[in-house]
Amino acid sequence: MAGREPRVVVVGGGLAGLAAATILRERGAHVTLLEGAAQLGGKVSGWSTTVGDDVVSVEHGFHGYFHQYANLRALLRRAGAFDGDAFSPASSYPIAFRDRPTEVFGTQTTLFPLNLLDVIRQSPSLKFMEFRDADALLDLARYDGEATYRRFDDVDFATWAKNGRVPQGMIDLILRPFGETTLNRMERLSTAEALKFFHFYFTGSPTGLGFDLGRKDSMRAVVDPLATRAQKLGVNVRTQSRVSRLRLEGGVVKGVVVGEAGSVNVVDVDALSASDTGPGDLVTINAGGRQLLCDRRRGIAFDLRCTHQGCPVEPQVSGDDGGALEGFLCPCHGGRFDKDGAVVSGPPKRPLAQTAIVDGKVAFVADASEDIDADVVIVACDTTGTRGILERSGIAGVGAGLVDVHSVQEAEPFSVVRYWVSRPVLPHRAPFYTTSRFRYLDSLAVYSAFQEDAVAWAQAHQGCVVEAHAYAIAAEDALSVEGMADVLWRELVEVLPELEGATVVHREAQLQQTFSRFAPGDHARRPTTVSTVPGLLFAGDWVRVDAPVALMEGAVVSGIVAANHILMERGASPEPIPTVALRGPLA
Repeated sequence: MAGREPRVVVVGGGLAGLAAATILRERGAHVTLLEGAAQLGGKVSGWSTTVGDDVVSVEHGFHGYFHQYANLRALLRRAGAFDGDAFSPASSYPIAFRDRPTEVFGTQTTLFPLNLLDVIRQSPSLKFMEFRDADALLDLARYDGEATYRRFDDVDFATWAKNGRVPQGMIDLILRPFGETTLNRMERLSTAEALKFFHFYFTGSPTGLGFDLGRKDSMRAVVDPLATRAQKLGVNVRTQSRVSRLRLEGGVVKGVVVGEAGSVNVVDVDALSASDTGPGDLVTINAGGRQLLCDRRRGIAFDLRCTHQGCPVEPQVSGDDGGALEGFLCPCHGGRFDKDGAVVSGPPKRPLAQTAIVDGKVAFVADASEDIDADVVIVACDTTGTRGILERSGIAGVGAGLVDVHSVQEAEPFSVVRYWVSRPVLPHRAPFYTTSRFRYLDSLAVYSAFQEDAVAWAQAHQGCVVEAHAYAIAAEDALSVEGMADVLWRELVEVLPELEGATVVHREAQLQQTFSRFAPGDHARRPTTVSTVPGLLFAGDWVRVDAPVALMEGAVVSGIVAANHILMERGASPEPIPTVALRGPLA
C-alpha cells in the first residue's frame, strides 16, 4: 500500500467487520476491530448453555452455507476452516406444508431454467397451464441491478405477485417461503429486493439451492477461525468495547470514542409518580440514556442491559399488583437473572450492573471514555447500532449530508427456539425444512442430524435436538418469548408428528428484532459504502452495494467493498470479489 499505512478502526465484529479488518490487515493497514458485545460474530455469533449436566451450544438460528457464498468461503479457506470437517453438504431442499405432503427439491439440477421447470414438474401443487398468464414470473430471471430497482423498488412483493397473476401454488411453494427468508414479510418486502434475492439464490447461480450444513456450531465453524486469523495477522481485536460516538474535527472523522466519561444526572426516584414508574415499589427510569429498574423496597437500581450482548432485559414480577421482583429475562438470547441480578442460566457470564439508591436518589457512573485515533472509520454494526452511533455523533440524517440513515431500520421481530427432546425423530427426516402455510413456523432444523454436540446429546439421551424459526412476525401475531416457544412447538410437531407427547427436557427461546429491513422505497435512501462525511465508511448487510448478494455473503461483500475503497484510494489493487452473474438470464 503506497504511503503511510493507514490507521483504520472497524466498529462491529460481525462478518462485515471481520472481512474488512482481515483484507485491510493483509495489505498492511493498522486495524483495530471494536465489538461492544462479549464475543464476535454479530448475527452469526453463538454461546454455550447447560442442559442438565451437559454443556451445549446455541446460536442465533440455523445457517445454511450456500455454495454461491464465494467470498465467505474464500475467507474461511484462508483461515483453514474449510480444510477440515466443519461442514457437510445437504442433499436436498424440502418444503413441509401444513395441509399437504412435503415436497423435496434440489435433487436434479440447479441451472436455470431447468431448476424452475424441475420444480414445476415435481410439484403436485403446480400445473404448467397455470403459468400461461403469469408473465410477471419471468421478472424472476430479469434481474438487472439498478434498472430492477427503478422499476420495482416502490412496490411490495405481495402486490407484485397479485398484479402479475402469479398462481397461489407458486406463492405458497416458492415466493413466500423463500422471500421471507430475508426475514421481511412478503407484504412489506421490496419487489426489487426480492428479485435480487431470487437471482442470487435461484436463477443467477449455477449452484442454485446447494448448501452445506455446519457440523460445528457457528462460533467454532465460522467466527473463531476468522477471528483467530485476523489476530494472527495483527488486527487489534477488542470485545466489550462499545463505541459511543465518532470523533469529528472540522467535519472530518478522526477517530472514535469508546465509552462515555462522567456520571449521569441524579434522579430523585421518590419524587416520581406511580404513572411514571410501574407497579408497587418497582420504578423504571431513564438515566443518561440507560434504562434502570429501581427496587425502592430493597434500595437497589439495576441496569436493564444484558451483560451478554447489551440487549434490554425484562423484569419478571409476581403478585396481582406486580410489585414483587422475581428476576430478569433477556428475550433475545434467553439469559436469565435472579432478583439480585445474578446469572441463573443462558449465555451471560456477569451479573447485571447495579447501584444503591441513597436517600431516594440514584445516579449511575458511566464508563470511562477512551479516544482512538483513525484515518478511516468503518461502521460495520447492525442497523440499531449504526443509527445510535451516528445520532450520538450529531451526523445522522439528510441534513448532515448523509443519505437518510433513518431508512436503515429493522424488519419485523423473529423468533428462534431450540428444543432438547426426550424422543428421537424418525431416521429419514431431513436436517432442514422450509415450511409453508403455517401461521408462525417458517422453517425447522433437526440439529441432532448434523451438528456435533447435538448429535452427542441425542445419542446419550435417546432423544433429539430440534429448532423452530418464525420469521418477520406481524404485529397482530405478536406473542411473548415464552408464548412463541409454546406455539412453535405445537406447529413443529405437525411436521414431526413422532414428537407428539415427547418431553421437552430443555428449551432456549429467542425473540429479537435485529435483521435489516428491505421495505419498498428504502433502496434509494439506503447508505452506500462511502458516506459524504470524510473518513467514514459503512459495511453490513444493509449497505447498498453494486452486487447481487444477500444475507451472510452480503455482509462479507460489503466489508470487502469498504476495504477496497481504502486500498484504491492509496493506489493499491482491490481485493477481487467473485459473484454470481450480475444480470439475470433473461435480462
